[in-house]
Amino acid sequence: MIRVECLGVLFDLDGVLIDSNPAVDRVWSGWAIEHGFDPGEVIRKAHGRPSITTIREYISGESAEAENKEVERREIADLEGIVPLPGAMDLLRAIPKERWAIVTSGTYSLATARIRVAGLPEPKNLITSSDIRRGKPDPEPYLKGAAKLGFEARDCVVLEDAGAGVRAGKAAGARVIGIRSPTASDAELTAAGADWLVNGCADVVAENLKKNNRITLLIRAQ
Repeated sequence: MIRVECLGVLFDLDGVLIDSNPAVDRVWSGWAIEHGFDPGEVIRKAHGRPSITTIREYISGESAEAENKEVERREIADLEGIVPLPGAMDLLRAIPKERWAIVTSGTYSLATARIRVAGLPEPKNLITSSDIRRGKPDPEPYLKGAAKLGFEARDCVVLEDAGAGVRAGKAAGARVIGIRSPTASDAELTAAGADWLVNGCADVVAENLKKNNRITLLIRAQ
């Protein structure tokens, strides 16, 4: 196992801590079909980015804002089957709450709804699309996540399952653990700059804080 020390850990939410893919697929597929778009293409583009970014690639002007609100409404209403991913609960509980943050492309309302229904520990630090101006792959979300912990991004480790998220973490200066998912191949995660690839949070173990006040992560990279 690879041993890595850091001051803080920054988690993406969907596909890293929780399995929301079935719900995401249902909502975006329905939206795409209603508008005459290719559902598979829309789902691929939507993963790991703010929903408004995807919608603006298909619909322009004020209509995009209205459609974004409708997609968010549907996502908040469809929470069926959202559960923690293997190892997520153990990893979150092993790290002091003031040392980890969730950094998601979803809105605050959507993120908190999914965190609650999945039964995750309530995050002390949460960055959502409601807190930023530029979403992933821009570094802003992870820069703000690190700052919320009181650290520089270079002293943090990011866990991400999407190419856009990996690029955001690397652009912020963090080290990034790429988590394999159905929506991003190993090649895509590696090309985006992931430092290590794992199958999930179960392949990452956090040890107690050391005397130098750093967290030790043991990574079962594959």
